[in-house]
Amino acid sequence: MDQQDLKLSKELISSYKKRLEQEILDRSIKLRMPQNKFEEIIHNNNELINLKKALELLEMESEPHSKV
Repeated sequence: MDQQDLKLSKELISSYKKRLEQEILDRSIKLRMPQNKFEEIIHNNNELINLKKALELLEMESEPHSKV
């Protein structure tokens, strides 16, 4: 993957992650859930965990290229 692909992938995954977090927040507010409960949901959501891991992997993959 070249640098442009890595950057685009990071942007797309990051954008999707933010939208998903916002959707969880919006629904939690609509359901009048306590703040600590929806923070727990966001923290323990498998899809968000996987997105975070994917972003970390992309970040590690782009680091050696940026040092060259």
